[in-house]
Amino acid sequence: MRLLKQLVPVAVVAFAGGAIVGTVQGSPLLTLLLGVATAVLAVLVYARVVRWSERRAPVEVAAQGAARAIARGALIGAALFAAVIVNIALVGGYRIEGQGSLPGAVGLLGFMAAAAVTEELLFRGILFRIVEERTGTWPALALTALLFGLSHLFNPHADLWGAIAVAIEAGGMLAAAYAATRTLWVPIGVHFGWNFAAAGIFGTEVSGNGATQGLLHGVTSGPALLTGGEFGPEASPYAVVFGLLLTVAFMRLARRRGNVVPLRRGATATLAR
Repeated sequence: MRLLKQLVPVAVVAFAGGAIVGTVQGSPLLTLLLGVATAVLAVLVYARVVRWSERRAPVEVAAQGAARAIARGALIGAALFAAVIVNIALVGGYRIEGQGSLPGAVGLLGFMAAAAVTEELLFRGILFRIVEERTGTWPALALTALLFGLSHLFNPHADLWGAIAVAIEAGGMLAAAYAATRTLWVPIGVHFGWNFAAAGIFGTEVSGNGATQGLLHGVTSGPALLTGGEFGPEASPYAVVFGLLLTVAFMRLARRRGNVVPLRRGATATLAR
């Protein structure tokens, strides 16, 4: 099965790299270097297994235009999270209590790069892409968004609402970003920009993973319904609304470009070719 042939090798890199990066988080420079190395290795492994299992060039991770696409996506992700945090601040749920940690932010660059790249390769590059071929864009978007949200239930401060929020605002949005552009670099950039803005700039929790040390010493307070509570701002209604809006925008672009695969009625249950 193509799904397993691609999923297993990339998952091994993701989990092994994540474990190694986790052991050196006390050293920002090592975290940066090992995080970036994990991201690069994951892309190389993904490209290799796609060539092997599908007999085609992995154009979705083509080197040409990658830097520009990642930068564009990162700006979108960072701006989106900034809009969320500004709205939370306007109702008194977020405030800045001084400077944070520059070394901490440097380490988060590597940590978030590894997380964004490996998760996008697994969920959008493999799961979404292969399921979409068999079922169509919308069923694939719904299924992989649900799986993406459920995967966050394993985080330390996770709860069911947080997982649902991530499924809606991020799982759908990132799949839509891939559908619109047919490159993994844009969703990787959006994912990285969102996560780094949350932890590395504003100093908030990301998906219930605990406190972080970013450029700002940010403090959230007030009703969890508005701030996201221990899960972080991703569980706030502002994140859900803004994520949905961007999902709609990306899907409109995908439709305009002819990138929406129609629903395939009676599609076979197997994903093997």
